[in-house]
Amino acid sequence: MEEATAASLGLVFFPAYDWAISPTHPEREERLLYTHDQLREEGIFDLPGILERRPVPASPEDCERAHFFPLGLAMAASHPHLISAGGAIVAGGMVAEGKAKKSFALVRPPGHHAGKVVHGGRGFCNINNEAIMIEHLRAVHGYRRIAIVDTDCHHGDGSQDIFWYDPDMLFISIHQDGRTLYPGSGDYTELGSPTAFGATVNIPLPPETGDEGFHLAVTEIVRPILDEWKPELVVNSAGQDNHFTDPITNMKLTAQGYARMSELIDPDIAVLEGGYSIQGALPYTNLGIIMSMAGLDWTKVKEPLPASGRPKTRPEVLDLVKRMADFILKTRQGPPLPPLTGSVLKDGWFIRRRRIPYDTHPADPKLQPDWPSFITEERAEYLRDCPDCTGVLILRSSSDVCKEKIFAWLPHGACDKCKGIHEEVTATGKAPF
Repeated sequence: MEEATAASLGLVFFPAYDWAISPTHPEREERLLYTHDQLREEGIFDLPGILERRPVPASPEDCERAHFFPLGLAMAASHPHLISAGGAIVAGGMVAEGKAKKSFALVRPPGHHAGKVVHGGRGFCNINNEAIMIEHLRAVHGYRRIAIVDTDCHHGDGSQDIFWYDPDMLFISIHQDGRTLYPGSGDYTELGSPTAFGATVNIPLPPETGDEGFHLAVTEIVRPILDEWKPELVVNSAGQDNHFTDPITNMKLTAQGYARMSELIDPDIAVLEGGYSIQGALPYTNLGIIMSMAGLDWTKVKEPLPASGRPKTRPEVLDLVKRMADFILKTRQGPPLPPLTGSVLKDGWFIRRRRIPYDTHPADPKLQPDWPSFITEERAEYLRDCPDCTGVLILRSSSDVCKEKIFAWLPHGACDKCKGIHEEVTATGKAPF
């Protein structure tokens, strides 16, 4: 019997019709309705190379591979959040199981601002869909070296936080300069921890960067790093709020610009993140990315352009991209630079202290109606300076709504000493110092 031929592209669609932050919030029910209509109108779901699958909720075990929940999972994620993360898992599974050559999870709510420890919501995100999917792929399907290329307009600070200490994860974020947009992070000098230096790459672009600037960033920085690093899988955090019509950002990408950027990155799996131009952008940008990933001609995909015509990138932005490329490609190959890692070595531990803001209430306000919407997490991160492995990571975390709790993360290939420390911290909830 002949083996079934894998589909060109697997699609998982979950618009979360029954969930919104508020009726007028950018992240609301209508966000994917026009996209769904556009894809149906274009006959995308009927093409022979397209395989559609339904999402299933992510399990608590799936979520806890990527996150620590001081208040419990129920306070962090509602049922739609679990289905959104589960949709990403289904998309990843289609590729891992050989049912599709590539896959795209068109899901909401988004997730790339949710970090390693979850005290509440950050930037419309409660749990990290890509991180949950990746840890599922590693645990269930045996992958190890995976790359994320985050093309959302906002820096993917949550994904960076989750994988900051993981040398087997390459995280690259192309975004609007954090000095001009939430969450305020993602400088090009942020290159990873002492034991995963160079595995984090940030490309902050000035407001009003258009297609040419993004494409140059991919060809000059992203593509050379991917080719050198050779990941087993490439995941695109496919945020689409860089579009020139997006109401909450300041960039100038077009639908064709998105399709071409997807073609250049060549991801195995894409997961939808932001994008809040519900009618003017998302139907066209999603269509362009889908056609690009499926190997179809995307050059006729075109959204309504403004009277001024196609946005252009200023020449000085292109010069800036080239200078960043020179710094990033050279610096990440060298030894870790302490000022860039944010860590200080003391008594055998690399120590990094952080204050992390949360801007939305936990998933179910009814559980704690008097809690503030804006809270701050105080965190201390201790990475063991281990001669035999990457080192166990100890986190001390507290917030306005939670007393200090202690968690431990164990890297792949950990030595016996680090495994013992991890077991002790996990069993007792106490740090060894």
